[in-house]
Amino acid sequence: MINETIYAPSTAIGGAIAIIRVSGSRSKTISKEIFSKDITGLPNRLCYVLLKDGEGIVDACMGVFLPAPHTYTGEDMLEIHCHGGAMTVQSVLKCLSRTGARPAENGEFTKRAFLNGKMDLSQAEAVMDIINAEAQQSLKAALLQHEGSVKRQIEAVEGILLNTLSGIDAAIDYPEEAEADAYASLGESLDTATDEINRLLKTGRDNRVLRIGVSLAIVGKPNVGKSSLLNALLGRDRAIVTAAAGTTRDTIEEKLSIEGIPMRIVDTAGIRACSDEAESIGIERAKQVLDSADLVLLVTDGSEALDSNDSQLMSMTARKNRIIVSNKADICKADRDADVYVSAKTGVGMDELKSLIVGRIAPNTTDCTAITNERHLRALECALVGIEAAKEACQLDCIATDIRESLHHLGSITGTDIDEKVLDKIFENFCVGK
Repeated sequence: MINETIYAPSTAIGGAIAIIRVSGSRSKTISKEIFSKDITGLPNRLCYVLLKDGEGIVDACMGVFLPAPHTYTGEDMLEIHCHGGAMTVQSVLKCLSRTGARPAENGEFTKRAFLNGKMDLSQAEAVMDIINAEAQQSLKAALLQHEGSVKRQIEAVEGILLNTLSGIDAAIDYPEEAEADAYASLGESLDTATDEINRLLKTGRDNRVLRIGVSLAIVGKPNVGKSSLLNALLGRDRAIVTAAAGTTRDTIEEKLSIEGIPMRIVDTAGIRACSDEAESIGIERAKQVLDSADLVLLVTDGSEALDSNDSQLMSMTARKNRIIVSNKADICKADRDADVYVSAKTGVGMDELKSLIVGRIAPNTTDCTAITNERHLRALECALVGIEAAKEACQLDCIATDIRESLHHLGSITGTDIDEKVLDKIFENFCVGK
């Protein structure tokens, strides 16, 4: 399958320009077949060409031939920079299909890059993280992973275990000369590996927010300024704001980034006792959002005293991770136990609120080199189990077996020891053309 030549669009269809990639041993031949002139003698140079389908002209475009091994996939590649209209792109793809190449599967370009040694598996997985990044910190973490930050940390642990294993193997072969030294250094080496894996797991869990983001729910009784607060956090008018209570009847969900951390914020209907059917449905949805949120912004009206609806919400959110936001500080700052006083209308206190949000949901998010991929974290946990088993074992051959098991799980992170079915599953989640 890897010997076949593949093609796919690498950009969204419908823009001014589309880029279509071809990779495989027939890339040079295909270039000669479809272009009006031979550009393979001018490698890595973008050339103006006419793209032909038989005798007809499909498009006037730019083409570049990229010879192996210095390409993304490590194979000969061809890039076609054509006009981005749907009809043009489909015509180019149809032309490529007639050359004997086939459409690429999801993530097949990156999979070939991994199989051809252009990147390890953790770097390959970072490609989709870069594409999917929704905040600056997420993007920075993905770029560092793509540059090898995960690989370097895993290799450091592997080095400790491999040195330990080599000493054990020597002791098994030459017990009189090496056994005492192997046992003497064993405990310290395994403890060092354990400490390092535990550190990677802790920083990974602390920084998981960089990958998955967090959910914020804005709750409160009607007319306290929840929608105004949403608009102030977003920096634009997203929700309708009126003086009438109960304007928001359903949840409004938006994405935003605060201090580079991805967040999903949901504005909810005002929670109060009511008989209106539509408003009641909105209130039930608000309660569902409240239950699942990572952080609750409980908004009160700072210009008036708390009432029974406020008290009910205080009780409902008492066990939640919450910030009590007293709004309308431009009118009056009531003497109450709020975490922050803001005016969604004027912007007073909004910077303080944003700092509080980050402090509550990501207090330790400072390490963009942290291993946050769930598959990687599970592999680290399995490697730790193997090391703990090695500590409990008495015979050197049993200890060696446990260490090799740990190395297997560490190797699954970088792809040096990975099951083919797992590999296929990883790249299934990629988009076509990457």
